[in-house]
Amino acid sequence: MSRPEIHVTVAPELQLFVNSELRRKRAPVAIDASSSLGHVVESLGVPLTEAGRLLVDGRPAPAAHVPSAGESVEVCAVERPQQVPGAPLRFLLDVHLGTLARRLRLLGVDAAYESEDIGDPALAALSAAERRVLLSRDRGLLRRREIWAGAYVYSDRPDEQLRDVLGRFMPVLAPWTRCTACNGRLADAEKDMVAERLEHGTRRTYDVFAQCTACERVYWRGAHHERLEAIVEDAVREFGGRAV
Repeated sequence: MSRPEIHVTVAPELQLFVNSELRRKRAPVAIDASSSLGHVVESLGVPLTEAGRLLVDGRPAPAAHVPSAGESVEVCAVERPQQVPGAPLRFLLDVHLGTLARRLRLLGVDAAYESEDIGDPALAALSAAERRVLLSRDRGLLRRREIWAGAYVYSDRPDEQLRDVLGRFMPVLAPWTRCTACNGRLADAEKDMVAERLEHGTRRTYDVFAQCTACERVYWRGAHHERLEAIVEDAVREFGGRAV
């Protein structure tokens, strides 16, 4: 005896998550008459963090809706820019997104990052405890129910990852205000106060410094500044904010 079916249309932006059969309009999907629509969507491969509106026969439906045979379901992509209500916008990145974390911090975005693999349960718990949007390329991690909010990072290239996150969430940019090493706040520092932390050549060459208020790392406009400045200028030009 065949199982009842619904007909599912997946938004073009989400079709990378599903098999080829589901990339055509109104693909048939078998249901068990007890699983929620959210469970069905995830079983197709689409993390719920990436699904926007769910339409059943053209009308919005919650993820808890239990679909019935013959219904037409449309899975829309998340609207951009995405609003994240209930807490200041801040992020948590998994162990594979270190470069993205440093670039977000360079732009003044609050981006916590675990440089060691602490495991999916701990990451999800940290997201919930600190109310951070968990960024990951791990679909399984994003399916964990305990995360506060999450987002799939679509590219494996840091430049594209940064544009993806900035375009999706439109965080306020305040470049050169965060420590790229620990995410702490930077403050202006007198040269005499940080001199003992500097190499002789740096003391001789530079006069303007900043220091992290958390880990006390010292910053100056060194050899890599031009490359970092290009990242900042491109982001500010496209997504707004202030270049310092």
